[in-house]
Amino acid sequence: MSQLCYNRGCGQRFDPSANTEDSCTYHPGGWSCCKRRTTDFSDFLSIAVCIGDLKKNIIQRFERYPLSYYLIYFDQDNMTIFKYFSPDEPMTSLQLKVSASLKQALDKLKLSSENEEEKKEEDSDEIKVGTSCKNGGCLKTFQGPQSTEEICIYHSGVPIFHEGMKYWSCCKRKTSDFNTFLSQEGCTTGTHVWTKKDAGKKVVPCRHDWHQTGGEVTISIYAKNSLPELSHVEANSTMLNIHIIFEGDKEFDRNVKLWGVIDVKRSYVNMTATKIELTMRKAEPMLWASLELPIPETQQKQNEDITDQE
Repeated sequence: MSQLCYNRGCGQRFDPSANTEDSCTYHPGGWSCCKRRTTDFSDFLSIAVCIGDLKKNIIQRFERYPLSYYLIYFDQDNMTIFKYFSPDEPMTSLQLKVSASLKQALDKLKLSSENEEEKKEEDSDEIKVGTSCKNGGCLKTFQGPQSTEEICIYHSGVPIFHEGMKYWSCCKRKTSDFNTFLSQEGCTTGTHVWTKKDAGKKVVPCRHDWHQTGGEVTISIYAKNSLPELSHVEANSTMLNIHIIFEGDKEFDRNVKLWGVIDVKRSYVNMTATKIELTMRKAEPMLWASLELPIPETQQKQNEDITDQE
């Protein structure tokens, strides 16, 4: 089905499968970009868009980066100034703001004393009935010595969330439904892992989403009781690396190739007891088509070929 373009001055319907970087011509600055004046509102709406030829000229000069990585300005003499942002820029750690609710939750849990008790339990060979297997994707629990003899069916890879699809890197069975993803049977066989000392950190899928305003993009990660001292988020103008440790031993990792350009110095992370919010200030006030850049067709074809071979 066709979709409506929300770029200023466009308003055309388009086929997402045939949408390319030079398909749309529009006003990047809310019509302040070309300063063509009229007293009639209908004439104003019909003013021909100004950005198409300009971006085509940019493509001819710089073909290395996506169009959304170029910012275009107009000075007081209406002269065009443009700048591009490379994904290869150095990464900067975003400021972590820890809310009072998270501090209270961590204090209430008394993590230090509980960790000492867990360590004592882990140092012993005793495994409690009902203990869950630490292997990713395995839903089995310890029911006695016979459980150790069972074959564990699990996912040896890591969970990946990309463009609305969810899958494990090891088998790439894609689905858009989170519960279906969680119930996917593993693709690897081995032995169960019952204790943390054998498993280490457990990489787990974590529900997350995003929304935007004209000036900001916000990613919400629904991870409870995250640990500020073990978590970090790094970013440059177009890339985002997320590493969150929460609920003691759970780990969430995500690398995002952003659709547009952000102002790193004005971006930050707010950590609460129930979720983490990454607030990124857009470098220019415009609507992003998505959170991430789409995978180039050539790379997507290569990924599909690899999946078919596996």
